[in-house]
Amino acid sequence: MKEKTIDTILFLIMLVLLAIFLFPILFIVVNSFKGKFYISDSPFSIPTGEAFAGLENYTSGLARTGFLQAAGWSFLITILSVAVVVLLSAMTAYYLTRVKTWWTKLIYYLFVFSMIVPFQMVMFPTIKIADFLHLNNPIGMVVLYLGFGSGLSVFMFSGFIKSIPIEIEEASMIDGCSPLMHFFYIILPILKPTAITVAILNAMWIWNDYLLPYLVIGVSTQYKTVPVVIQMLVGTNGNKDLGAMMAMLVLSMLPVIVFYLSMQKHIVKSVTAGAVKG
Repeated sequence: MKEKTIDTILFLIMLVLLAIFLFPILFIVVNSFKGKFYISDSPFSIPTGEAFAGLENYTSGLARTGFLQAAGWSFLITILSVAVVVLLSAMTAYYLTRVKTWWTKLIYYLFVFSMIVPFQMVMFPTIKIADFLHLNNPIGMVVLYLGFGSGLSVFMFSGFIKSIPIEIEEASMIDGCSPLMHFFYIILPILKPTAITVAILNAMWIWNDYLLPYLVIGVSTQYKTVPVVIQMLVGTNGNKDLGAMMAMLVLSMLPVIVFYLSMQKHIVKSVTAGAVKG
């Protein structure tokens, strides 16, 4: 009886937490179908009658922001950045874990240290370096995201690689595998759960990132990303088209939600497999 009571209490707590996490999303979705003047007056009401704007906010937002083009650049930057971060971080973590010297330890701890450095501390030199190296384009953004995303990625990969028996590598070397063949044909497949977790975390961060694209690419080029064009709905005097903004926020959330729901099971699998071991 006592166990059933505890299970019921835990279930109720989980329902409350679910409601807390879902409320902001439902709030945005509901208000995306509401006239912009009604959003300020009654933000928590259901859109009915004159308050119901239908798809007007969506058509207005798409026409005013160039959302589809921005979504294309966001997809390109996100996919390339995630692929580069996953591959190079896995190779780096493998080398730093297996080659045990004082300088590999130093480099590893520098990667770990980069995780706790706030972006605001390196924001100004990053912008200057990006301008000097002409990184204000999609390929340049991939380079920058590789730098900022490698810390956590190397840390996660290193923890998993430490749990892989060294005997597997010794056996493959005896069979004639080169270091690259060993990594791509043996180690990388074993790293799949952690690689998927790293991809999910970086994809959600890069897709939703506003500050770095705004500072490096800016708003006057054709390479604007989704968060940047949504912010353009705020007028110069601070006037906001809340209806169009809510509609564009809904469209920007959809790819991340679909991607996360389809891949979330791999996060649990990665953690239980020892992604942060060691």
